[in-house]
Amino acid sequence: MSQETDQLARKLREIDERVAGLRFDVDRKEIQKLTLERRTLDSLLRLLTREEQLTKQIADNDVLRGEEGTDPELAAIAEEDNARLRRELEDIHARIEEERIPKDPDDDKNIIVEIRAGVGGDEAALFAADLFRMYSYFAAQHNLKVEIISSHPTEIGGFKEIVFSVLGVGSYHLFKFESGVHRVQRVPETEASGRIHTSTATVAVLPEAEDVDMHIDDSDIKIELFHASGHGGQNVQKVETAVRMTHIPTGITASCQDERSQLKNKEKALKVLRSRVYEHMKEKADAEVIDERRSQIGSGMRNMRIRTYNFPQGRLTDHRIGLSFYNLPVIMEGGLDPVVDALHRASREKTLQMSIMQDQEDD
Repeated sequence: MSQETDQLARKLREIDERVAGLRFDVDRKEIQKLTLERRTLDSLLRLLTREEQLTKQIADNDVLRGEEGTDPELAAIAEEDNARLRRELEDIHARIEEERIPKDPDDDKNIIVEIRAGVGGDEAALFAADLFRMYSYFAAQHNLKVEIISSHPTEIGGFKEIVFSVLGVGSYHLFKFESGVHRVQRVPETEASGRIHTSTATVAVLPEAEDVDMHIDDSDIKIELFHASGHGGQNVQKVETAVRMTHIPTGITASCQDERSQLKNKEKALKVLRSRVYEHMKEKADAEVIDERRSQIGSGMRNMRIRTYNFPQGRLTDHRIGLSFYNLPVIMEGGLDPVVDALHRASREKTLQMSIMQDQEDD
């Protein structure tokens, strides 16, 4: 073992000992932090161990090829093997650099996604529904579960707004770059002249905050009850099951009326409220201290136009990385992986560049 791998192995043992001495019901947040740290260190240790193995194998093959009297055929096999090993070693080096990048502590969390129709009337609402469908398929392809929290459907099948959870490890990692303004260019079904319309929808992706992340005192919450309503404001229930919550210190609100039970609506509204307040606090901290994650692929804020979906050309363009994909029908069926992968690559490259620049400044 090298000195670094030996240090990593020792650090992993120390983490295991610390976790063993904690109680999940009391030290949940500390256990989550240590678990994330352990996963990162274990992955780096595996890569460094493989790097050492490959380096040794290449050196052994070089010795074999250089030995006097080595059979030429055997020497050729060793050289061919080294070419393969060097390709793998190059890949390992790149992955080691990625592992050294500080991990986003929210990456493994569940998320709450909010989609709202923007400019474009009925067409914007239909586009919001298309985005929800795309994200639902994308989540299913990664074995993640989607649960609707609240929605405001239109009579023609669109959504003025829809809020939903994506549940499963790595949800935030997959969706983290989706926040912002999404623009669509297409001919609406109701357009007789065939003229292309431009509409928008906004997407917000919030890591789901648990009580250990963001505790909100009951005294800081104002709760209002009202009748759930259907299309046209018609009352669909005689009892006040719909819930609106307001976080008094920030004025942030959340409401839910989809469930028939007032208690379930309260639970869902509180989940959304806690996550919105958590995101608000993070953004406030980012304004005071430069947050490298948010500077990687633009700000990711809701007022930033991040992507255009051009249906006549079958093209999706992500403006943050200046990259276009000409398989829009596949993407709309949940095939977002190439786009997400490209965004993560750009994020890693920018982070590495910033790290190099910082090292140069320190020197």
